[in-house]
Amino acid sequence: MSAQPLAMHQVDYEGFEIHVSATPTEEGASRYTYTAYVCHPGANPAQPGHTVTYHADGDETWRSEQDATDEAVHVGRSIIDGTHPDLSVLSLVTHGF
Repeated sequence: MSAQPLAMHQVDYEGFEIHVSATPTEEGASRYTYTAYVCHPGANPAQPGHTVTYHADGDETWRSEQDATDEAVHVGRSIIDGTHPDLSVLSLVTHGF
């Protein structure tokens, strides 16, 4: 049985939105992970190319929902700022979404 996501958190940053969903790991509510995406305000995340999605790497977990959310927001900001080593919002900017 997979863990159910908790509330979706949204942070506005530099003209983009960062959406984060923290989820308890299979170990239970004592550890959390996250999935997240960056998009332009009002973008439809169901449409291909409208988001840059990302998630916690491998076995990374955090002690609380807030810690997982904070880490996801930090990563989202690095994507927007262009300092993330692998992900960029360039495709969102060049396609006009």
